[in-house]
Amino acid sequence: MTPYSYTDFATEMGLLVAAVSFIVGLKWMSGPKTAVRGNKVAAFGMTLGGLITLADPGVTDYAPILGVAVAGGLIGLIMAKRVAMTSMPQMVGLFNGFGGTASVFVAGGEFYKNVWSHSTPDTLAIVTTGASVLIGSVTLTGSLIAVGKLQGTITSAPVLWPGQRFITGLLGIGVIAGVVYLAVQNPADQYAFWGIVAASAVLGVLLTNPIGGGDMPVVISLLNSYSGLAACAAGFVVKSNVLIVSGSLVGAAGIILTVIMCNAMNRSLANVIFGAFGAADGGATAGAADEKPMKEFQPMDAAIHLSNARNVIVVPGYGLAVSQAQQSIRELCEYLGNHGCNVKYAIHPVAGRMPGHMNVLLAEANVPYEELYDLDDINGDFESTDVCIVVGANDVTNPSARDDKASPLYGMPVFNCDKSQTVVVLKRGRGKGFAGVQNPLFVADNTGVVFGDAKKSLVSILNEVKQL
Repeated sequence: MTPYSYTDFATEMGLLVAAVSFIVGLKWMSGPKTAVRGNKVAAFGMTLGGLITLADPGVTDYAPILGVAVAGGLIGLIMAKRVAMTSMPQMVGLFNGFGGTASVFVAGGEFYKNVWSHSTPDTLAIVTTGASVLIGSVTLTGSLIAVGKLQGTITSAPVLWPGQRFITGLLGIGVIAGVVYLAVQNPADQYAFWGIVAASAVLGVLLTNPIGGGDMPVVISLLNSYSGLAACAAGFVVKSNVLIVSGSLVGAAGIILTVIMCNAMNRSLANVIFGAFGAADGGATAGAADEKPMKEFQPMDAAIHLSNARNVIVVPGYGLAVSQAQQSIRELCEYLGNHGCNVKYAIHPVAGRMPGHMNVLLAEANVPYEELYDLDDINGDFESTDVCIVVGANDVTNPSARDDKASPLYGMPVFNCDKSQTVVVLKRGRGKGFAGVQNPLFVADNTGVVFGDAKKSLVSILNEVKQL
């Protein structure tokens, strides 16, 4: 038996510190005031875990490891520097996919190490290899589909065809059967291994395609959880405690966030996981809204309503991100607040294209966190609101979700903007929302639409307000 050395003790303690750093970092990232600090602590833990791994006596060739690490770091740095805030959800989706891919490579490398050395791994190693490959491959292709829907290169409408769920279920059973075959029959069967990889990749497409674009924020959150679970399974494969801990934390945090968002959207977690929600057609609600034209406001019209308002609620959406209007809306609201107006921001859990998208944008513009209200806390205030400003938000303000059972948004909690005295909508054009349905709010009698770039419109409105 090899004696336990001081080096072993230092290694275990270092990995323990890394694991604790992940936990503390995740805890601090749950609050806006400590989020930056939490991110730095988690990054420290990851760096420490990586350095300890490199210090392992079994690592003898550093050139390829450092080479790919530097290359990957540079690619990530360039992507992060160049990506626009409007494309951040797509980048998060890609990172989820990359994480899943890394887990597949780790598990695959361990599989082929056993094949080439003619060693027989234990059952736990085989099962966790299969789990890592399954979840990682689903995460990769599912993330690519989600990114395509967000980017607009793939239709955002749910893609459904006869027998789809049956084939999806059959494929899932086949993947599980393949893992069982490796565990009990032939752990070195390369055809079975690659069959699991291919079937899992197709499964990721089949699970994500039936989900409509309006529900993509929930999908991104779920795929983030999958990437963590894949890493956790890979940790069991290579017997890395720090990978198990970090993967478990990501997986658990992602699932918790997904459940919260499902509750906010009145969706079932089981339906999200198995790709069974998202209606195939939103045409049933489009006709009624199309029959009535939108009433156009000029910036002066909006300014007159705002100058007389005492209670204003702002509902930001993806259009705010597209026009980078967060600074402009803050300046307008700050001016109104300084002149006796009570201003609040209504933040929907799925506004934008990823969880927390609006929170990030408004924090970037230094909007006080105390002025942000979630749906449950503010929905009762719209009836006493003089003016509701909707900046590029569509699906989260659609009243059809409350009363139209034919709408694909039916059952999703939305803001009661239509109950405000006046609604001012800032909108780029007359198109539909990401879910592909018309919004009756935009043609309501108490609604006026200011067409154009939201940032320019807000600047014009503020200038007009100052003249009144």
